[in-house]
Amino acid sequence: MSRITVVGGTGYAGSAIVAEAAARGHQVTALSRSLPAAPVPDVHYVQGDATDEATLAAAVKGADVVVAALAPRGPLAGAFRDVNRTLARLADTAGAALYVVGGFSSLRPAPGADRFVTDLSHIPAELHDEIRAGAALIIEDLPATPPTLDWVFVSPALRFGAHMPAERLGRYRLGDDVAVQPEDGGAISAADYALGFVDLIEQSDHHRTQVNLAA
Repeated sequence: MSRITVVGGTGYAGSAIVAEAAARGHQVTALSRSLPAAPVPDVHYVQGDATDEATLAAAVKGADVVVAALAPRGPLAGAFRDVNRTLARLADTAGAALYVVGGFSSLRPAPGADRFVTDLSHIPAELHDEIRAGAALIIEDLPATPPTLDWVFVSPALRFGAHMPAERLGRYRLGDDVAVQPEDGGAISAADYALGFVDLIEQSDHHRTQVNLAA
């Protein structure tokens, strides 16, 4: 079993990943700004600010796998990319693999096509900054990391989030940087996304690449 640190471990995706990993017997540490009302048994919860490098370093120390499950909004709106770059550097130093919760808009509709993020005209303007910040991780920041860092950027289907919960099916489909369902974007529940996410960690057969999980 692996020692897995989930940064953003009480958020929508993070909490599901924490629960799935703990259920499989992994040693899980969850770092977040606030502690959960209903903690998962056997999970070590740490309350702290992800913008503080010392807090991140302490959480990453000793981990085999680091999961970045942060959202580019709220307190992290202006610091999202910096925090993720710091997390990548710390994971590399620790010799830990990095798995990042990504977004749908960084995917492509077809092989070699422009990413969806290049045209946000159909998306409310107030969401553009966070979408671009999330996509920048896979377009710019992760590819620029040292080759010693093993990372996987895991994009969910379009309809994914607390505001659009999907039914738990107990299965998922796995794609690459091309959307599994480019026509309508597809959907996936937090539980099924976490199922695929932890499978990726355990199987460890994707390296420095982007994948897509959809139901």
